[in-house]
Amino acid sequence: MVNNKSTIRTIALEEHFVTPSFMEGPGRLIKAQAEAAHAHPQVAAGIAKLIEMLSDIGGGRIAQMDAAGIDMQVLSLTSPGVEQLDAVEAVTLAREVNDILADAVQQYPHRFAGFAALPISSPDKAANELERMVRVHGFKGALINGHTQGRYLDDEYFWPILERAETLQVPVYLHPTPPAQSVIKEVYTGNYSPEIAGVLATAAWGWHIDTANHVLRLILSGAFDRYPTLQVIVGHLGETLPFMLPRLERSLPPEMTKLKKSVGAYLRENVYYTVSGFNWTPAFLDLFLQVGVERIMFSTDYPYSSMHEARAFLDQLPVSPADRARIAHRNAEQLLKI
Repeated sequence: MVNNKSTIRTIALEEHFVTPSFMEGPGRLIKAQAEAAHAHPQVAAGIAKLIEMLSDIGGGRIAQMDAAGIDMQVLSLTSPGVEQLDAVEAVTLAREVNDILADAVQQYPHRFAGFAALPISSPDKAANELERMVRVHGFKGALINGHTQGRYLDDEYFWPILERAETLQVPVYLHPTPPAQSVIKEVYTGNYSPEIAGVLATAAWGWHIDTANHVLRLILSGAFDRYPTLQVIVGHLGETLPFMLPRLERSLPPEMTKLKKSVGAYLRENVYYTVSGFNWTPAFLDLFLQVGVERIMFSTDYPYSSMHEARAFLDQLPVSPADRARIAHRNAEQLLKI
């Protein structure tokens, strides 16, 4: 049975935006791509339109949401975020970005919510910024774009952030970012063009594998034993983890890892999963069967993917009306206290 768009609430959790300062800093690569494509007007126009959509956190975006049947977006700064910046610059830009997003959320409280950008190269300041945004501005957690100059959250240097997130009872969304340049060179560069290597290292494969590795590193470090109620969110129907979950459990038993639980238990009890543009039923069914509907949430990955396609995918999922409602909004309402 297909739901009419007016009959089910939708909360989308991986929805991106930019600010002018971000575009002059970490986001300048997006602008550079548009400038480099000047010889290909169609490509250049597409990138310019992408920047326009990312920059709109007001009425234009809400009109697009209305047209697609999306009730609420939880907004986050687009990759590469502030994670690759030095500490001083990251602290300044994160605070500015978060304040701009807070203004948009205040203006449209029934349509927007926020995930904070965090200067995680300075963990104590990042933890304080998370607390400021949650307690003062009602943000729903934080989004972290992958590694920070090659360092991942399994490094205890970053654990003040995890501790604060658990204390505040808000999740951390782990979002992809390109692997470190050394990894791209050694792993993804091969007997094909640099253009193919670049896509293989990011959208086609590397983004997702690197994020899956990030989750596994967190689990194997004992972070969830230290912070047992901490919740992490990943997108793209689990970043390949659901397919590998039985193999991971067999190959990494608690007798080896010395963890309190199996790897699969952490993947089912400390991790949530969103759709974010992976509108493919077979992949969804694998996730559904491996972790259960209580761990799956809706997202569209706007503006990189279509809100209309995401909504159509949600409506045709082969699940019960109650399970569709859990995915569309109820799980997010419970986790994010919306």
